[in-house]
Amino acid sequence: MKFGLLGIRSLCAELGNPHKSFTAVHVAGSNGKGSTAAMIAAILRSAGFKTGLYTSPHLLDYSERIRINGVPIRRREVIDSANELAPIVRKTGATFFETTTAIAFKHFADFAVDVAVVETGLGGRLDSTNIVYPAVTVITTISREHTDILGKTLSEIAYEKAGIIKTGVACVTGVRSATALQIIKEHCRRKRAPLVPLAMREAGLREMSVDGTRVDLSVNGEIYSDLKISLAGCFQVCNAGLSLLAIRELSRKASFEVTDEAVREGLARTQELTGLHSRLSVISRDPLIIADVAHNAEATQGLVKALHSIGITGISLVFGVMRDKNVRTMSRELLKIAKRVILVQPRTQRARSALELVQFFKQGGIEPIVAGPVSNGVDLVKELEGREGPILITGSHFVVAEALAHIRGRKYLTIDQ
Repeated sequence: MKFGLLGIRSLCAELGNPHKSFTAVHVAGSNGKGSTAAMIAAILRSAGFKTGLYTSPHLLDYSERIRINGVPIRRREVIDSANELAPIVRKTGATFFETTTAIAFKHFADFAVDVAVVETGLGGRLDSTNIVYPAVTVITTISREHTDILGKTLSEIAYEKAGIIKTGVACVTGVRSATALQIIKEHCRRKRAPLVPLAMREAGLREMSVDGTRVDLSVNGEIYSDLKISLAGCFQVCNAGLSLLAIRELSRKASFEVTDEAVREGLARTQELTGLHSRLSVISRDPLIIADVAHNAEATQGLVKALHSIGITGISLVFGVMRDKNVRTMSRELLKIAKRVILVQPRTQRARSALELVQFFKQGGIEPIVAGPVSNGVDLVKELEGREGPILITGSHFVVAEALAHIRGRKYLTIDQ
C-alpha cells in the first residue's frame, strides 16, 4: 500500500488527465460512504444524467468498482486501459488502487459522463481519488479505523478525511463527534469552503423492514413526506439525508436540476440503479440469510441497532474480521442479537485467525464454533439452521464476498485492496 498523489497524477497525465473532463462528487468517511455514494448516483441517474460511480472494494467482480448508469465496465475496456498504462505502471511502481482509479477516470471521460460520484479508498488527503476537483464533497462519519495508517486519534483521522475539502467547494457532513467536526470546520474555514452539517429529523416512521424504510423526513428544514429508502436500516436514513443535502448543493453549484420525482425514484431503487449490495441485504429467504459488510465497531453498532429496529434477533452469526479492527466492541454488539456464533477466516493476509476470535465471544457467554474457511462456515450454519434462520454474515467485505461466491457457486479471487 502506498499513499500520495504523485503516482496517480503520473498515470492520469499519461491518459490525458481524464479526471478534469467531468463534474465530480467526492465522498469520504469511516462508514456509510459507499451507501451514500450509491444513493447520490441513483438520484442523479433518475434525474436523467449519465452518472459514473466509483467505489471500492468490490465483492465478486473487479468491474463492480467502475459503473456508468449502473452498468459495470466491460472486461475488454479494463484490459485495454491496463495495457495502455503498463509501461508507466512498471516505471513508477503504481499500486493496484492507483491503476484502478486511473482506469475509472478514463472510463468516465471516454463515455462523457455528466457527473461521477467518487468514493475514497482509504482516508482522503493522500487517497488516489483526491486529484478530482469536485463540485461537492461529502464526509459521512468519522470513527477510529485503520489507526496504523490514518492515525490513533479521532483528530488525526478527521484530518486525513478532511483532506478532500477544496477551496470554495461546499462540504456536506454527517459527522457528530465534536472533536472530528472541529477539524472539519477548521479545514473549511481555511479553504473558504461552506460547511453544511446534516440537521435531520424523522417526522414520522411509516414502515421499517429488511426491504427498506418509509419515513417522513425533515432534512435541513426541507420536508420529504412518505419517502421510501430501499436500503434497509435506520443508519441508511442518515445516509439518505446526506445524499439529499449533496444533491441540493450540487444543484446550486453546478446547475444540476433534480426533481422531487427523481429524488424519490433514486432512493426507492438504489440497489437496482447502481448495483450496490450487501448492505443489510437479504440474499436468501428460505432460510433468511442477511449479508452486511459492517467491518468496524461503529458500523457493527449501527447494524445491530437496525436489526433490533426491524425485529430480527436470535440470529446464527457467521463472523470473520480483519486484524486491525476492534473485535472486542464488535463482538459485544453482535452478542446482543446472536444465539449461535460460527467463526471464519477469509482468504486474505489481512484476516485475523478465527481461533483468535473465540475468547471475545466466550466472554459474552456463547461457545463459538470455529469453522475455518468461509465456505465451511456457510455450509455449517445452513446445516444447523435448516430452513429456519435468521442467519447473518458480516464482519468484513472479504467474508461477505467469499460467502456470496460460495452460495452462488461462483469462483472467488481474493484481493487485499
